[in-house]
Amino acid sequence: MKTKRKILVCLLCLLLASTPARPAQTVAALPIIGAVKAAIKKAIKAIDLRIQRLQNKTIWFQNAQKKIENILSKLKLEEISDWTQKQKELYKDYYEELAKVKSIITYYQRIKDISEKQVRLVEEYERAWNLFQKDAHFNTNELDYMQRVYSGILNESLKNIDQIFLVLDSFTTQMSDAKRLEIINSAADQIDANYDDLTLFNRQNILLSLQRAKTQHDVNSLKKFYGIP
Repeated sequence: MKTKRKILVCLLCLLLASTPARPAQTVAALPIIGAVKAAIKKAIKAIDLRIQRLQNKTIWFQNAQKKIENILSKLKLEEISDWTQKQKELYKDYYEELAKVKSIITYYQRIKDISEKQVRLVEEYERAWNLFQKDAHFNTNELDYMQRVYSGILNESLKNIDQIFLVLDSFTTQMSDAKRLEIINSAADQIDANYDDLTLFNRQNILLSLQRAKTQHDVNSLKKFYGIP
């Protein structure tokens, strides 16, 4: 699947290469980028808030556990066995809840990692797009075409964010851990593919610009412009 995606991106870049270069003109930024940024910001804020609440809950549980341990340390040896059995029964739900909270925090951290890669995708798009617009080796039609490719990639990333919110909402429903994990893994795989597509497309465009340079001085200037060693 990933090989097919890379071939598709390469073919898109070949279409760019077939168009003669003219001085580039500024092309408006993608309207979708605002929606993507807003969705990612909302997702990360929701995750951070839930993690904070769960961490506070974990701290409460841990403090309660310390109190129990302190009580145990003060009991006489012969009283501990009988007392411990009673507490096991009394605090059974407590320990189960603590384990559940820690498990959910792990889920949330994984989801946050996925969201942060979404942020890097947007940053990489903006960085490359700002440079391509200033590169005279690309004309307006080519920049329009780039925007269409970027639009497709960013639209796909919005679908990943939808999956993230689906998982967040799943903690208030009866979704199984297996299904929840399946959605998380799917979102992670998709954002990885989107990010790879974006970076490959950017590299191919940079290579095309270098190929259009007429002198070694132009090549060196472009490498510096794009931050290539």
